[in-house]
Amino acid sequence: MSNQWVIVEIKGQIAEVIMNRPEKRNALNPDLVLELTAAFEALNENAEVRLIVLKSKEGAFCAGADLSYLKSLSQFTHQENIEDSTRLKNLFELIYHCSKITVSQVEGPALAGGCGLAFLADFCFATPSSTFGYTEARIGFIPALVMVYLKEKLNQNQMNEWLLTAQIFSADKAYKDGLVYVVDENIGQKVNEFAAQLLKSVSSESTLRIKSMMRNMPSNWNESLVYAAEQNALARKTDDCQKGVSAFLNKEKISW
Repeated sequence: MSNQWVIVEIKGQIAEVIMNRPEKRNALNPDLVLELTAAFEALNENAEVRLIVLKSKEGAFCAGADLSYLKSLSQFTHQENIEDSTRLKNLFELIYHCSKITVSQVEGPALAGGCGLAFLADFCFATPSSTFGYTEARIGFIPALVMVYLKEKLNQNQMNEWLLTAQIFSADKAYKDGLVYVVDENIGQKVNEFAAQLLKSVSSESTLRIKSMMRNMPSNWNESLVYAAEQNALARKTDDCQKGVSAFLNKEKISW
């Protein structure tokens, strides 16, 4: 793989995954999907990295699927379409289940699959001029994969509005619906400040365990309580918990 369209920059405990295909508005094609997948796989295994920022180098955050690639899909067999869809599914799952804290830094449009990428992150930062939308129905397609994740964030009325109307919405609308965490003109500065403060104030072991619990909590009430009790007991034995409790009892300031 050439890594032609993805740049990875590691600065201490923070890694930036930068989509660099501005001439195509960072539109998704198989190569870009595979490069993003490889980047997140490598960073997920990097013990030094605690937070990953997904952003674009310039222009659009991600305008969805590459139009020239979309034209070729009609020639695919069903099995080829399954394989292609599975590649995107694997990327989405990798970001969703990432053991690191993930932040999307959205400048410009984040549409269709690009909107999916933006909202898969634990925290989405946007500029006032950023736009979002699941526009698949405009071309007779469906936002199938993202629907699985949106059900955790939106109520049915919001799902209807975002998916069935295929409208493009403002960052303010996405913020009001709980999909965007911060809207600010100085987005780069805000993301850097947020990341630096977060890494100082919370344990990496704790955030890993919390994310895992949120992703794997059983749907049954009683089973979820049993699972939570087990996780509670396991967390008490970790080095981070013992370090944190000791600092708290001794009235010492702790920096992670």
